[in-house]
Amino acid sequence: MTDLIGAGVVMGLVATAMMDAWAILLRRAAGVPQPNWAMVGRWVGHLPRWRLFHDDISAAAPVAEELRLGWAFHYAVGVIYGVALVFLMGPAWLAAPSFLPAWVFSILMLGFGWFLLQPGLGLGVAASKTANPMKTRALGLVAHTVFGLGLWLGALV
Repeated sequence: MTDLIGAGVVMGLVATAMMDAWAILLRRAAGVPQPNWAMVGRWVGHLPRWRLFHDDISAAAPVAEELRLGWAFHYAVGVIYGVALVFLMGPAWLAAPSFLPAWVFSILMLGFGWFLLQPGLGLGVAASKTANPMKTRALGLVAHTVFGLGLWLGALV
């Protein structure tokens, strides 16, 4: 069991780092802004106050160390996803990992962003309140595809 957890942690870290590298590449190549992890940290910081949804997270009271909190949350979620995939697929998949289950899983996990995080930040369900919802959704699908690739590559390690 410890081996499975360790593999899942590695998978989640590799996948999250790849997603971040993709965001940097998009910023440099196409000027796409990177995620604002401080606002995610602010959202996480308000959760203990029973505040799940905000009209505009930037208008909410700042929380201490919100940027660090956002980055920590981002990587913690990646690790949780990696461990969850390992436990869903089992040791046989981990012994010979294939890309398709990692990709499907990562696309399904996008639902948490669309139906929990984005509404929580005040962006609406599936980014419906953003300037260009379809572009935001497409970028999310591509980012989660990169994440799925990272899960698979992490499993190969």
